[in-house]
Amino acid sequence: MITVLPQVTALPGVTANPLTGVVNMLSLSFIQYALIAGTAVALLSGLVGYFVVLRGQVFAGDALSHVAYAGALAALAAGIDLRLGLFAATIAIGVALGVLGGRGAADDVIIGTTFAWVLGLGVFFLAIYTTRAATSNSAANVNVLFGSIFGISPAAATTAAWVALGLIMVLLVIARPLLFASLDPAVAAARGVPVRLLGPLFLAIVGATAAEASQIVGALLLFGLMAAPAAAAQRLTDRPWRALGLSAALTVAAMWAGIALSYAAPALPPSFTILAIAAAEYALAALASRRGSSRNHPHLSPATAAHTI
Repeated sequence: MITVLPQVTALPGVTANPLTGVVNMLSLSFIQYALIAGTAVALLSGLVGYFVVLRGQVFAGDALSHVAYAGALAALAAGIDLRLGLFAATIAIGVALGVLGGRGAADDVIIGTTFAWVLGLGVFFLAIYTTRAATSNSAANVNVLFGSIFGISPAAATTAAWVALGLIMVLLVIARPLLFASLDPAVAAARGVPVRLLGPLFLAIVGATAAEASQIVGALLLFGLMAAPAAAAQRLTDRPWRALGLSAALTVAAMWAGIALSYAAPALPPSFTILAIAAAEYALAALASRRGSSRNHPHLSPATAAHTI
């Protein structure tokens, strides 16, 4: 469960010597727990985010981030574990979006309708929770919205790592057919790939990833962790497997750098620094791809990619 650290006026590990500062930082237990949970969630978000961007389901991922907020508030209003609401809501809505969209892909009209409905539910559950827990609702609401990676407990960090590992394994099992279905769904279906099944299954994984990542960077910001590094990876290479690995690496780098920057500058919230670095990665990748656009890079078409999968 997420806990809130007591207010710290100064961090004893911050020094003028960078190497000493890193050693001191890594010796702090709350940094260790943040790195354990953050690395696992970042690796998962990078892998899932690549497929989200590749499949053009950015809007669906954004909607599921708001589902995470509504689900967490529903759990708080019901007086149960916040994580139960997070995972139940995001996975259920993810599957529903995939099934209702047809051909295993989420439809924009359905996503938009669900988006509006979920936001209304979030306001409803927030009103209930505010009435029942007026003294503590503000802190809990802020944690749901913006995360609390520096306040994560040892048990929660371990759980987050195991859950992320499980989801990564599921994603890797379906990665090859999912990539085929993402690049050319018609040809994939003709070759016997279960495209209609893969769509809802993948969106369920996206929902679970949203639930997991919301505990780290918050429901409002979590989709930036999935979208920005993945989009940067796509800018830097058109080779699917290379881009998948690069997306994961960039997301983990953003997580580590964001944690370190927030530690060095305590006035900056970790969620802000993590997402700012992820956005900077995309900006730099966009600039690099523009500079290299004049060169002759072979473009990997869906038909060609199908033979490389």
